Formats: sequence, C-alpha cells, structure tokens
Amino acid sequence: MSIFARPHYTSEATNFIEQLKKDKPQLDAQQQQGRSLLWDKEVDADVWQDYRAGKVAQKAYVYYSYTPAGKRTTPI
Repeated sequence: MSIFARPHYTSEATNFIEQLKKDKPQLDAQQQQGRSLLWDKEVDADVWQDYRAGKVAQKAYVYYSYTPAGKRTTPI
C-alpha cells in the first residue's frame, strides 16, 4: 500500500444519485426521452444559412444615436 493512498470517498450527492438510479432504473431512459424533445433536433442548414445572411451588424455602443456624418448626439 502506498503512503499516498486515501480511502475511497463518495460524496452525499453521488450516493444519492447512485441510490436514485438503483431505485428507478427507468430514469435514464426518461431523461433521454426528455432531452430528445428539446435538444435532439434535425437542423436544416439552408434555413440557418438564410438566418445568418439576414443579420444586421450592430453598432459597438447602441445607446447613443449617430448622425449620418458619424458624430455622436445626446444619449437616447
């Protein structure tokens, strides 16, 4: 045994999660099903390309109005 070896430690949170998974074996499947409702979606590349092409560049500081000559006026 090494002098640097420590006893195995598991936190209360880890113990809780392990016990929960033992009590409810269907929990992982339910989590995957819930994730698929919100996150696992097919992405249409053409729609995203159109979306990105339609963006308008924002000025660095939007709380000031700018004249056509580029001079700052009073805050909005």
